[in-house]
Amino acid sequence: MKITFLGGGNMANALIGGMLKQGIGAADISVIDPSADARVSLAATYAVSCVESAETLSGVGNLLVLAVKPQQMREAVAPLVGRLGDAVVVSIAAGLDMATLSRWLGGHRRIVRCMPNTPALIGAGITGLCALPEVSDDERAAADRLLRSVGTTVWITDEVRMDAVTALSGSGPAYVFMFIEALEQAAADLGFTPEQGRQLAIGTVQGAAALAAQSAEPASVLRERVTSKGGTTEAALGIMTKKGVGEGIVAGVKAAETRGRELGKLLGAI
Repeated sequence: MKITFLGGGNMANALIGGMLKQGIGAADISVIDPSADARVSLAATYAVSCVESAETLSGVGNLLVLAVKPQQMREAVAPLVGRLGDAVVVSIAAGLDMATLSRWLGGHRRIVRCMPNTPALIGAGITGLCALPEVSDDERAAADRLLRSVGTTVWITDEVRMDAVTALSGSGPAYVFMFIEALEQAAADLGFTPEQGRQLAIGTVQGAAALAAQSAEPASVLRERVTSKGGTTEAALGIMTKKGVGEGIVAGVKAAETRGRELGKLLGAI
């Protein structure tokens, strides 16, 4: 399988590293990036082929991974119009729908839209994917293999749900980081050193997430098991409920989904 990356930023780095670990040879991976520094770094780190522009490539191979910012996408893909052949285009650009991308690609229809998240940088990401009908089962499997190299995948049937995927898992790490920040602040207020607060906060989040992942029971049941009547956890959760913590998280995710749809409409109007 031949893979070309358009853009050599952090997510491209993670995916390249993941594919190499899966046994894809460096000779089968190419990167297009206008930045000389990025090309030097990628070539030195992964021994992959790096070029400044698409014009110097004879073809893009089986998969073309679009790893540039959505606002830069139309200009970035313009040199590739008419040169894609049967390549499957895998877009990791947030908010950019497949109809708009197909239009920018001159009507190309073998497109998979993905939304990975930043834990992919350490191989612990989760990615939502959806594809146009023209993408075959084998081509879907190839895209799935690419994204599973940096974590787990969830296929979405209706592209309309991709903005919700962005709001939940794409933006989700920021919500978790905010929770960790709050725990660290509470630890500081209670007299712990910054390092102790960090250890206690991150260890708690990691352990709770691992327990939830291994359990077949819903999070609500796991929460109830920690919450003794009249105990410390009940006292904490009572205050958090009064402060609207849970409702705020739900409302925040919905606001992110709404903003995603708005940005998608703006991009589609270009």
